[in-house]
Amino acid sequence: MTAKTSISLTDEQEAYARCLVERGQYSSLSAVLQRGLEMLRRDSEMREAELQALRSLIDQRRSGAFVDIDVGEAETRANISQKRNTCAAV
Repeated sequence: MTAKTSISLTDEQEAYARCLVERGQYSSLSAVLQRGLEMLRRDSEMREAELQALRSLIDQRRSGAFVDIDVGEAETRANISQKRNTCAAV
């Protein structure tokens, strides 16, 4: 089902959309706008999924054991040193 809707575009937006139609990339101005809205929807969904993943990771980290910053830095330095030694041995 489709819905007829009236929208307003700037002159620049209309010119760009018409150019896309004239170059044969889209069959009509409606197709250009439909594609743009679909891209925005997908972008929003992806952004929301990424935020959910980050929230989940933060929650997991918060529920884990607290690591003092000095201990964390020492462990990081040890891991880096180990990786360097492993790479040098290859």
